[in-house]
Amino acid sequence: MKDLDLHIQNDDERAAPGASELELWIGSALLRTGFDSHAELTLRIVGEAEMQDFNNRYRNSPRATNVLSFPANLPPHLQLPLLGDIMVCAPLVAKEAEQQDKSLQAHWAHLVVHGTLHLLGYDHVDDSEAQLMEQLETAILGDLGFAAPYEALNTNSERPATP
Repeated sequence: MKDLDLHIQNDDERAAPGASELELWIGSALLRTGFDSHAELTLRIVGEAEMQDFNNRYRNSPRATNVLSFPANLPPHLQLPLLGDIMVCAPLVAKEAEQQDKSLQAHWAHLVVHGTLHLLGYDHVDDSEAQLMEQLETAILGDLGFAAPYEALNTNSERPATP
């Protein structure tokens, strides 16, 4: 997406996808959902301690999670392109990719798309919302050449989590 201002903060030593991949995945999610305006967001790559702190603080869950999204929720009269922030926990992405027998790139793409959809207001609180969100994720990831993300999940896995 040519009109995307993506600010990447990598605070974890592990390798993360490059900016061009992250932009492609976020841009694909924006385009697939009909978002065609200028967009600005921050993607922060963190370790387990920082993710645990944020997950505890904002979701009252005392463990690290794979992805958190923080929509900007700006007042309607402000015409700013800011969508919000996404945090991805690099160690959990790697661990889950291995547990789910997925490529690391596919799991990164899934979590980045998932976090982007949350910034756009999609959620999985109830079954109908979850079904819509999963269908969107599957379509977006399919457009990008990745397999459907939930088909490979085993019973010990969970949906990506966001506040």
